[in-house]
Amino acid sequence: MSTSLLYHAFGLRGYRHVRSSFAGGRVTLCVRQPRNQLRCSECGSDNVWAQGGIPRTFRTLPIGLKPVQIEFAVPRVHCFGCGLIRQVKLRFADPRKSYTRAFERYAIDLSQHMTIKAVATHLQVSWDVIKDIQAASLQRRFGTPKLGKLTQIAIDEIAVGKGHQYLTVVLDLCSGAVVFVGDGKGVEALLPFWKRLRASRAKIKAVATDMGKAYIRAVRDNLPGIVHVFDHFHVVKLFNDKLSALRRELYRQAQSDSDRKLLKGTRWLLLKNPENLDATRNETQRLRDALDLNTPLTIAYYLKEDLRQIWSQVNKRTARRVLRDWMARAHASGIRMLQQFANTLEEHMEGILAYYDYRISTGPLEGTNTKIKALQRQAYGFRDRAFYKLKILGIHESKYALVG
Repeated sequence: MSTSLLYHAFGLRGYRHVRSSFAGGRVTLCVRQPRNQLRCSECGSDNVWAQGGIPRTFRTLPIGLKPVQIEFAVPRVHCFGCGLIRQVKLRFADPRKSYTRAFERYAIDLSQHMTIKAVATHLQVSWDVIKDIQAASLQRRFGTPKLGKLTQIAIDEIAVGKGHQYLTVVLDLCSGAVVFVGDGKGVEALLPFWKRLRASRAKIKAVATDMGKAYIRAVRDNLPGIVHVFDHFHVVKLFNDKLSALRRELYRQAQSDSDRKLLKGTRWLLLKNPENLDATRNETQRLRDALDLNTPLTIAYYLKEDLRQIWSQVNKRTARRVLRDWMARAHASGIRMLQQFANTLEEHMEGILAYYDYRISTGPLEGTNTKIKALQRQAYGFRDRAFYKLKILGIHESKYALVG
């Protein structure tokens, strides 16, 4: 094998091919470094004297299905410039690793298309080697996201395991990149993020969250004066949960079996938008029959439809009037559930209407959370929480099918 081929095929520049061998289904390339190429790793001087070498073996790019390894005696030199005896720097590999940088890049490229187990099987190495290569690459690229240019962010938590295990995720709404992943949920989970954010001197203008008290307090204490937008999808979801609870209560209070039969199975019909009702399955008529049966359910249903109109007005002033009108009708209905929800809206009115100052939401973050769940499902879970976080930090660059 020529020295030129050694460089172009395996990325070894400045080394000479000595011999090749094939044994045990493995190709071994023995290389050496010319004496005139030796340099002190401490000061870079070429005024050195060779003092033997330390035999090392490195995995490199395979040839077809045959694994290939590089045998190289890492030279030790005595430097006359600094008076030290040191090993020379390796150009083609990290001295702490047992594989070349070309092998590392190849494994990362394969990981975009294959699972860790599949890559390890193909390259005939252990699962942990490929996982460590991925972790090092993710740490280098995404381990410490830059926060200095953040202006608009979204914050939400995601369940990642049984026993109420959560991660708190912060998303840059401008770039779509995850910039922080914290353990747990609530105020404590965000403490490291606020510390890094202050050090970055970022000028945050708006934050989107749900109406959770922990998020309200965290944003108020750490980002005073910014626009805090309460996500409208969470507001509608909260009302839908209340509507489902009202339907269950009315079902329990029904006096006859026929009334119960009409209410049974109408939960999803109540939560669907009218334009999404399936006429072929008679969903429109079933919903109408259930609404005709019970006045409180009818009032709650039509107020649900009107609630969405709050976020489709031309300006903030009109939206405020629509919101106040909605709360007045809810209070006048005499239905306890609607009255309680109206009080909740009144308490969070400014955050709801802040949507007209910055039209942002946690919608992009919900999409990212869906990708995170898909990642976890395809990987059958992650044993290494730090590796899982790195995967999440780099998930916005996923261009292929998500793999574990």
